[in-house]
Order: sequence, then C-alpha cells, then structure tokens
Amino acid sequence: MPETLASAPIAADTAAVGSTPRRPATRRTSTAEQSTELRLAVMRLARRLRQERAEAELSAAQFSALMWTAAEGPLTLGRLAELERVTPPSMNRTVNCLVDGGWIAREASPDDGRKVLLRVTEPGDAIVRETRRRREAWLAKRFAALTADERETLVAATAILARLTG
Repeated sequence: MPETLASAPIAADTAAVGSTPRRPATRRTSTAEQSTELRLAVMRLARRLRQERAEAELSAAQFSALMWTAAEGPLTLGRLAELERVTPPSMNRTVNCLVDGGWIAREASPDDGRKVLLRVTEPGDAIVRETRRRREAWLAKRFAALTADERETLVAATAILARLTG
C-alpha cells in the first residue's frame, strides 16, 4: 500500500515555517489519493487560520455569522441562514447571542418596516478587522519563509483552488 502524507513517518528536521515537522513528499498514484491529501491539507490550513481570532469567546458559528454579516452588509436572518447553510431557527439562536454580546444589531428595513435587517456594530466590525489582520499576518509570515519557487507554486495553486470552489 502506498504511503500517504497522513501515514508517512515524520522526518527529524522541521520546516522553516513554524515548528511543524516536515513530511516527506511522496508521489500519489491515484486521483483519489491526491484529492484526499489536498482535502486534508486544506482542512488543516483552514483550522489553523480559524485559530487566529480576535475574540475567543465567540463560538465558530457565531464568528462565522459575524463575518458574513460584515462582508454582506445589512442582511436578513433568512439570507444569513442561507449563507451559513443552516435553518432560520438555528441562525436565530446564533444571532440572539451576537445581539446580546453587542456584536450585531437588529434594525427595521428602510424599504419594508416589517423586515428586520442585521448589521454589524462597531465592536463587531473591530473584531472582524482584527481577526483578518491576524490571519493575514500569520499566513504572510509563513508565506515569506517559503522559497521563491514555493511561493510561485502557491500563487498558481490559489487560482486553481478558486476555480474548484466556484
């Protein structure tokens, strides 16, 4: 059975970036193995980036809802639930916590007084901005430690990853 990155022994040396040990590069023999390795690497990177948050008291779901609200501008609870792919009652519980914490405010729609819009408050926006700054700084530091060829490869891979998600 071919060795994968997940099962490969960890080399004694450490990577130039952070303290994560290097894993030997192995050639994947099938598309399924390659896609599994990509999935695992992307999940680990996403998990690590999520750790770079300005407010640790917010749950992952609350923080994600806050980020969507900041990015999309004032939006309805239904639209936020759609973006998060959860039910409106579930999103309502999340939003209630954010409103109670002062991160999001509810306001009447200027177009339809029956419709309630959610908007990020100044403290919520500050958390979003600081979190983005931390995540960008964390990734930029690691990116800068790569070789020019590695950075070039990641720049090319970024466009490909964007196509995969589109």
